Amino acid sequence: MKQIEVQIMGQGYVLGCPEGGENRLSEAVSKVDQAMCKIRDAGKIKARDRIAVLAALNLAFDLTDRPAAANNTDSQASTSDLHNLLQRMDAVLARDNQLI
Repeated sequence: MKQIEVQIMGQGYVLGCPEGGENRLSEAVSKVDQAMCKIRDAGKIKARDRIAVLAALNLAFDLTDRPAAANNTDSQASTSDLHNLLQRMDAVLARDNQLI
């Protein structure tokens, strides 16, 4: 597994990335960064952990808006992927412990 350094809301993170997954990870980082910056720039919330939770909920809600998968296996994979993403975000936030 490769280690990739990324920036989210100006904060650097080192993330594990499977071989060949760099483009997907970069796209995911971009979506998370955009979602978090949008919330931060609205000006009502300053705490990084709260911004991350709201961004995660917004992204998860967007995923539920997608048409139902034709195959239940695809749906289970999406749920598993979302669960893994949320766990990774929790782990990063637990290490960060910084407020804006």
